[in-house]
Amino acid sequence: MANQQAKGLQRLVNAWRFSQLGFKAAYQHEEAFRQEVWALLVLLPLSLWLGGTPVERALLLGSLLLVPIVELLNSAIETNVDRVGLEHHELSGRAKDIASAAVFLVIVFAASVWALILIPRWL
Repeated sequence: MANQQAKGLQRLVNAWRFSQLGFKAAYQHEEAFRQEVWALLVLLPLSLWLGGTPVERALLLGSLLLVPIVELLNSAIETNVDRVGLEHHELSGRAKDIASAAVFLVIVFAASVWALILIPRWL
């Protein structure tokens, strides 16, 4: 549990440490997160190379970064639901499905951004 008394720099150090633990846990336990990290590592340099303007580069890169961000939130929801109970419950399934739908939509968004920026160059 986070130290609620931490202030200033110590609070930032604690936040950094907890974030690193979260990244490590997600990478170790979530296959989708691992896949998205590797895709990001490949596509990140491409976004900087293919973007013709700073705004295009920001859109290409930003759309990519949203995918693992939403995946982390999805994984947190799924982990919390599983902690409550592994037996099938309609509301638990609905929460997981809704979180998964958010990941799907952000992937569609990223693909759309890339298509809208890059396809006109090839036509």
